[in-house]
Amino acid sequence: QVQLVESGGGLVQAGGSLRLSCVASRSIFTFNRMGWYRQTAGKPRELVAVITSGSSTNYSDSAKGRFAISKDNAKNTVYLQMNSLKPEDTAVYYCNAYGYVAEYWGQGTQVTVSS
Repeated sequence: QVQLVESGGGLVQAGGSLRLSCVASRSIFTFNRMGWYRQTAGKPRELVAVITSGSSTNYSDSAKGRFAISKDNAKNTVYLQMNSLKPEDTAVYYCNAYGYVAEYWGQGTQVTVSS
């Protein structure tokens, strides 16, 4: 079983920045891709950003130009740098690890952006 532990969420004013971290309990080399998703009450979980084992990245339209996903293989950690935050970015953010045989989720970290 793989554990994913997110941190870095919190309350920030609109226009501010946060950096989320996700630490995996095993080498992230073993995953095909890792990503960040977010969810608000009553809505399905949506993709924010993903990074592949080859470090290719992909972003949702709402994240492009404001968010950046990166990883540190030596630390088994994936990051999400979020800049120019907007109130509509308020959500629980989840880390995801997609392997060749299984998929894993973290417990989520709350991000709240005040106007």
